[in-house]
Amino acid sequence: MTERPRGYALRVDVSAEPKRVWRALTEAPHLARWCSAGAQISARVGGSFRASVDRETEIHAHIDLFESPRRLRLIHLGGSVLPAAEHVLVDDLILEQRGELTVVRNLGSGFPADNRYDAAIRRHQTGWRQSLARLKVYLEKRLDEEKPQ
Repeated sequence: MTERPRGYALRVDVSAEPKRVWRALTEAPHLARWCSAGAQISARVGGSFRASVDRETEIHAHIDLFESPRRLRLIHLGGSVLPAAEHVLVDDLILEQRGELTVVRNLGSGFPADNRYDAAIRRHQTGWRQSLARLKVYLEKRLDEEKPQ
C-alpha cells in the first residue's frame, strides 16, 4: 500500500482588491519585484511560471489553470532540488475577496511521504510563506503603483 502524498496549506490576508493581487501574481514586472528578480510568467492556460521562492528553490512550472482573478494552478516540471518521483507537485493559488481583504491561499501538494522529501517540502512551504509575506507588503505599501526603476 502506497502512502498518500503530503502537502501544505498557506494563507495570507492582503488589504488590496483581488484585481491588484492578481496583477501582482500574473504580470512579470510585478512578479519580479516581490517574488524574485528573475521571475518570468507566460500568464495563460498552457503558459509557464519560473521564479525562486527562496535561495535554493527554483520553481519551473506549467500553468494548467488560469481563472482571472481567482485561481492560478502551477504544475511543477521538476528541478534539481527535488528527488525523482512519480507524484506531480502542485501549487494552487486561490484568491477570495472578503470585505476589504483578499485572502490568498496556496495549497501545495504531491510531495511523497518518503523522508527524502522532508527537506524539499519544508523549503517549498517556507519559501512560499516568505514570498506571500513579501506580496502582502508589496501590495499594502502600494509599491505596485510605483513605476519600476
